[in-house]
Amino acid sequence: MPEITVTIGPDGKVGLSVDGAKGPGCAELTRFLEEALGEVESRELKAEYYEVEQEKTVSLEESEG
Repeated sequence: MPEITVTIGPDGKVGLSVDGAKGPGCAELTRFLEEALGEVESRELKAEYYEVEQEKTVSLEESEG
């Protein structure tokens, strides 16, 4: 499950970090906070941003009998 960490520096600047999410979806997780806090001054993307979230597929076969 993704986790968002919010840090507030002594100068009042707010930092957001997402752990446990891959791909551009991590940016979507923080969008509501970014909109509430105002203009984004800078953005540093972690390696996980460039990873692709793997989809899980389950196949069921009907047995004869």
